[in-house]
Amino acid sequence: MNVVLALLVGVLVAAGTWLVLQPRLLHLVLGLGLLGHAANLLVFAAGGARPGIDPAFAPGGSLPAQAADPLPQALILTAIVIGFGATAFVLGLAWRAFRELGDDHLPSWRGSEPPLEDEQTEPRR
Repeated sequence: MNVVLALLVGVLVAAGTWLVLQPRLLHLVLGLGLLGHAANLLVFAAGGARPGIDPAFAPGGSLPAQAADPLPQALILTAIVIGFGATAFVLGLAWRAFRELGDDHLPSWRGSEPPLEDEQTEPRR
């Protein structure tokens, strides 16, 4: 099971990194989402059952067989909620930028630069 999770984390990181390096805004947003999911899965894999470690709350004071630590699961649930909110916010910003600039190709964005009169000349100050 740990090998499968490790391979899945590797695939998600590779795909997320590839998407982040693309020049389109939607690819950037999707790549950041995949990297977040890979981090959540890595924390989940690291938070499995550990021999010799007692959980904070155990019924009857005894450790159930193959009990998982609840702290990483709570952290992952929190990270999923925060990631969902952040992704919704970034998608809203991306939609607004696409409507204002007319394109989602990041290298062609010139929103903060003054428009040039001609391709050969510098802008007037």
